[in-house]
Amino acid sequence: MASVTFKGNPLTLVGELVKVGDKAPSFTALANDLKPVSLADLAGRPLVLTSVPSLDTAVCDLQAKRFNKEAAALGDVAVVVVSCDLPFAQARWCGATGSTAIRTLSDHRDATFGTAYGLLIKELRLLARSVIVIDATGTVRYVQLVEEMTHEPDYDDALAAVKAIA
Repeated sequence: MASVTFKGNPLTLVGELVKVGDKAPSFTALANDLKPVSLADLAGRPLVLTSVPSLDTAVCDLQAKRFNKEAAALGDVAVVVVSCDLPFAQARWCGATGSTAIRTLSDHRDATFGTAYGLLIKELRLLARSVIVIDATGTVRYVQLVEEMTHEPDYDDALAAVKAIA
C-alpha cells in the first residue's frame, strides 16, 4: 500500500495504487452539471487523469492551471482533473480561471476513482496528488504519485509520457 505525507506527516491511501501495464480501473465521478461520467465515457483516445486534493488550494490551483495550459498542445488527448471538491466548486474554479481545455470531475459522492486507483486519503477523504496516463486501449502507461502533498508533480516527466503515446 502506498502512502503520502502532508507537511511531513504520513497519511494512508485506501486501495492499491494503479501500476503501469494495468488495465485502467473503472470509476464514475460527477461532472460540473452533476451528470455521472465513467471511464468508458472517456475511452478511445489517450487520457491524462490528474488528481488533486482541492482546487481551492494554491498547489492544486497551479497544477490544474498548468495542465489546462498544456492540454492544447497535446492534440487529441483528454485531460481530466479529479478531486473530491463539489461539482459546484469545480465549476466556479473553471469559470474563475478560464480553464476550458481540461475537464473537472468530482469524486466526492462515492470516491470510486480514489478507491479504484489507490489515491483516496483515508484520514482526509481527499485525493492524493497524482498524474496517470492511459492509452487509447485503456492501459495505464504512466503513474506519478506525488509523495508530499504540498509539492507539484514533475510536469516534464508526465508530459513526456503523454507525448510518447499521443
